[in-house]
Amino acid sequence: MAYQVLARKWRPRNFPEMVGQSHVLRALTNALENNRLHHAYLFTGTRGVGKTTIARILAKSLNCEKGVTAYPCGQCKACQEIDEGRFVDLIEVDAASRTKVEDTRELLENVQYAPTKGRYKVYLIDEVHMLSNSSFNALLKTLEEPPPHIKFLLATTDPQKLPPTVLSRCLQFNLKRLPLEYITQHLEKIAQSEEIGYELPALRLLAHAADGSLRDALSLLDQAIAYGGSRLLTSEISGMLGTQDQNVILDLIKALAANDAPGLLRNIAHLAEHNPDFFAVLGELLSVLQKIALAQIIPSTIDPNDGDSETILQLAKQILPEDVQLFYQIGLLGRRDLPLAPDPRGGFEMTLLRMLAFRPDSLSFHPVSPSSQTVTAPTPMASVTPAPSPSATTYPSTSSEPVSSPTTTTSNFTDEWATLVHTLPLKGLVKQLAVHCALKKHEGDNWHLVLPDSMKEHIKKQNELETLLQKHFGSPQHLHICVEYPKTDTPAVQQQRIQETRTQATMITVENDPFVIELKQRGEAQIRKILPNSGQ
Repeated sequence: MAYQVLARKWRPRNFPEMVGQSHVLRALTNALENNRLHHAYLFTGTRGVGKTTIARILAKSLNCEKGVTAYPCGQCKACQEIDEGRFVDLIEVDAASRTKVEDTRELLENVQYAPTKGRYKVYLIDEVHMLSNSSFNALLKTLEEPPPHIKFLLATTDPQKLPPTVLSRCLQFNLKRLPLEYITQHLEKIAQSEEIGYELPALRLLAHAADGSLRDALSLLDQAIAYGGSRLLTSEISGMLGTQDQNVILDLIKALAANDAPGLLRNIAHLAEHNPDFFAVLGELLSVLQKIALAQIIPSTIDPNDGDSETILQLAKQILPEDVQLFYQIGLLGRRDLPLAPDPRGGFEMTLLRMLAFRPDSLSFHPVSPSSQTVTAPTPMASVTPAPSPSATTYPSTSSEPVSSPTTTTSNFTDEWATLVHTLPLKGLVKQLAVHCALKKHEGDNWHLVLPDSMKEHIKKQNELETLLQKHFGSPQHLHICVEYPKTDTPAVQQQRIQETRTQATMITVENDPFVIELKQRGEAQIRKILPNSGQ
């Protein structure tokens, strides 16, 4: 007996055997059981999700000898002939090869005649969007008011190309792409039934490559069985699909997490030895970053059956969430611009090096005096030097023994108050009050602060700020706030100056980037600074 491909051998014969599409199956089952049948059904969706299969099962349900039912017997003559594709009252038409209006008129000539064997004469028109406008016009009247023994089942991957007049005459069901888990489970079931040895990660690779299409997944499974000699190993499937070993992608992310530029370049060089598709590699890198971001927010979303789940959870703890988001955004832009690079490997390297170059400095707040505002462009692969830890200040924590606060000279007022503000657990309006105050004088337990007139409405939080100071020092503290223009910088002004400094440094780095320079020279690109909340 000739070998039958898996996509045909495992084609569902009834609704319970269908994988996914429960929203469509529920509607059709209820309609069949309650005898509320429409004369025209339109099934839409991407390739390989079950449009034609559902249409054939529906034709079987309409013509089963035991009666109209959502669960055809599969044993009667009508069911068997429909399964074998030789039922005379099921007319299947490939609209891609019969687009002319003459073909449609010829098809409709026999609509008026009763079915030969079955209960209904069913017209199954596949890829109906390929019909010409004249063909649609010829079909319209019959589609709207067909004889009672006629049912139209239309299937298409591109419903936008159908005229609104046709859409309005049909019940439309949109079939969804199948989730990765559904396809993996179905492939596992088939591999067990076919007695094929397999590794679960290998099946996941096939399911991922199918991109939501179960038929594509079964075709790939057939190819994988032939490639692997009746065994499905992850390394062999990866080679067959042209995808990269997941460990290579994880090594790249580990180098990014460690800020290890030399190690990153070594991994890229090792990767280039296999002549990969760098566009696809960057896509796989983005997929792993997306998993890491999910693991940081909801760790339970990571499938424990995934062989890399432990590594992903570990990386989720090592990399800051803002770094993950930055890497992902730079990777997306790099993937878009990769075709513009003179060399794919060079474009890939620049994308990953850009992730290191634009990785933000430590976000810890630390005061900067006005005299130290020199802007220096950061070296792209230089190690990031963290800001001094707040724990290094001379102020004791709340768990320390109570100490008296020292008297501070006026030359140190700015740094003293800014450092103290950063140390205190401030929130909301209390924080707004503290960061917009400047220290005028500090004598023992008395703090004399100056608040700008524009922020005077926050002075009502003075008592709460005083309470936090008392908890911090372990002794009574007294705040005296007067409303006048500060003569020294407030912590808010200092933080704004730090941000401006970093922005200027970033702009210098962007302007000196070789890739940006080439874009400006060849494509007349311009650098535009977009201000926060500008809406531009």
